Amino acid sequence: METKTERLHVTGIDCANCAAKVERGVSNVNGIEQANLDFAGQKLYLTYEKEAILDDTYRAVVNRVQELEPNVVLTRPDAPDGEDDHGHHHEHGPFLTRTKKIQYGVGLLSFAGAYLVPGSIDLLFFAIAYLLIGWDVLRTAVRNIRHGQVFDENFLMFIATIGAFLIGEYPEAVAVMLFYQIGEFFQHRAVDQSRKSIAELMDIRPDVATLADGRQVRPDQVTIGQRILVRAGEKIPLDGTVLEGEAFIDTTALTGESVPRRVRPSDSILAGTINTDGHLLIQVDRRYGESTVAKILDLVENASRHKAPTEKFITRFARVYTPVVVVIATLLAVVPPLLISGATWGDWIYRALVFLVISCPCALVISIPLGFFSGIGAASKRGILVKGGNHLEALQQLDTVVFDKTGTLTEGVFEVVELRPASGSDEELLQAAATVEQHSNHPIAKSIQRLYATRGVVRVAGQDYREVAGSGVTGRFGTDQLEAGNARWFKELGFTPLDQTEDGTYVHVAKNGTYLGVIRIADRIKSSTIDALQDLKKLGVRRTVMLTGDRQETAQRIGQQIGIDQIEAELLPDQKVDQLEAILRQAKGKVAFVGDGINDAPVLTRADVGIAMGGLGSDVAIEAADVVLMTDEPKQLVEAIHVARATRKIVYQNIIFALGVKGVFLLLGAFGIATMWEAVFADVGVTVLAVLNAMRILRK
Repeated sequence: METKTERLHVTGIDCANCAAKVERGVSNVNGIEQANLDFAGQKLYLTYEKEAILDDTYRAVVNRVQELEPNVVLTRPDAPDGEDDHGHHHEHGPFLTRTKKIQYGVGLLSFAGAYLVPGSIDLLFFAIAYLLIGWDVLRTAVRNIRHGQVFDENFLMFIATIGAFLIGEYPEAVAVMLFYQIGEFFQHRAVDQSRKSIAELMDIRPDVATLADGRQVRPDQVTIGQRILVRAGEKIPLDGTVLEGEAFIDTTALTGESVPRRVRPSDSILAGTINTDGHLLIQVDRRYGESTVAKILDLVENASRHKAPTEKFITRFARVYTPVVVVIATLLAVVPPLLISGATWGDWIYRALVFLVISCPCALVISIPLGFFSGIGAASKRGILVKGGNHLEALQQLDTVVFDKTGTLTEGVFEVVELRPASGSDEELLQAAATVEQHSNHPIAKSIQRLYATRGVVRVAGQDYREVAGSGVTGRFGTDQLEAGNARWFKELGFTPLDQTEDGTYVHVAKNGTYLGVIRIADRIKSSTIDALQDLKKLGVRRTVMLTGDRQETAQRIGQQIGIDQIEAELLPDQKVDQLEAILRQAKGKVAFVGDGINDAPVLTRADVGIAMGGLGSDVAIEAADVVLMTDEPKQLVEAIHVARATRKIVYQNIIFALGVKGVFLLLGAFGIATMWEAVFADVGVTVLAVLNAMRILRK
């Protein structure tokens, strides 16, 4: 059965445990093949049978979510902001509403008053304080238990504080609930701030487009071929071609490059960049939905859907960890008083309750996905689009990096680098070549045409023009018979071509039976290629490989210049896949392939990590890739690895910190050293610190 995936916006969920619970619940809805809730990005991805009735399925999903989390609201992307599928408006204000402030304020006064009143009346004040401060937790815990959803943080707090009340520890029961709510507030603030930081980071969506007649419309209302005006300081709303004006363009938001780029008439320009100083008239080449900025936003928004293995492990770990801790706490409360002489029930029940408070796994289940979310945001800030946490984690495990040549390690733009006449002048050689090549669309011919266009115009019409496959072109132009082609063909024609001693492609030219000379055309190595390959070695990449369809001699020369380990040349697309298969078998870790062409798509898909050049790269390659480098520079791969390793470092710090602190406090609680006050810090305090630590990735 064919399936389809739809993305829904989620609001009102700030607990990772709740997110996991909703994800599991929605997965069981009839017609839903898979549900994936991105807690950090506030999105729910539904994969369902394409033939299923979407409206019925959607209503069933909404009902299931309402059962599990009544405060959570789902919104379709095409619905107006703040409205759900039924058209009702929902306000999702701050964590502390006016009602909650009054509720908690009265609760605090009652808590303080309990210490001032005499005798047994203090129990009434403690009970009032407990109910007012802990009402939300108690209500949620009871509702979850009724629906069979236990072993979350609300359940743990409910059991621990009710137990404290039953054994007479009234002040601590209220204090635990109070500090838990304070911790929840700071946790909510930290998570909300992290979401806002990444939203601001990706605030490259243009708001309006100004048409040539001065009217302002939404970018998605502009059609291909229309003309738009962009003044200094404005964002470019759509991809297009500059018709009039010159300006420096700030591309930082798309590529991470801090140096502005000058654009002139006939230059291409991308949506999401900023016009810093000029006045431009632009002809629109793509609709907004197909523009570069729309694709980037879609890639980043969907990135956190693909969870890293570490995220998946922590989610599975938390599901097992909490029930295990509850069982241990129960044994801790029951076994010692039965087996140890002198052990009191009150003492060991108290220790068990402390154990329960400490055990909540929030720090792990919130900070780990948030760490990867921040890492993806930090990469996008540098013009590196990573399509999921799984790919970010794979980047820091690279053993072998395989490169395509043209457009990846080299510029991919052929240029005339040498005119070598055998007789006559440079001008005569270039004019003859441009004349005979004027009807060809081959990149080599185009490079000759571009150079001659700066010096003159071909005005002679051709007769008897024909292309000789794999050899060259010939034709009569006016009174002149012209030929241009490779050395082998010229030898067959009876000429003695000049030697080809340097790297590049050679075009030999003849006029009226006289050999005029040769033009050398070459593809330049990118400025950052050599440094990037050296840096990859420093980062521990064991082997670098170049796969190309180019001639063996050309590939060997370029490979030697840039210092690559292995070169495989003259390969067809299917042979590239075969070569990659062999490399994958030999690798000791992950294998990445970096390419830019349509013919690279199969290899990009087969590699452990497919990396596409996003500037000049084809749409097919970008679609097939796991990572997109927006500046087309190999050095961005080095940056991507740095971001991946920084993310891994912080994620591991959070895992070790959370488990370490909880482990210490669990032992202290079990031996009666830690009280509930320390237990609250071990829970909510660790969570807040771990979330703040995850946010450091954005500032690195």
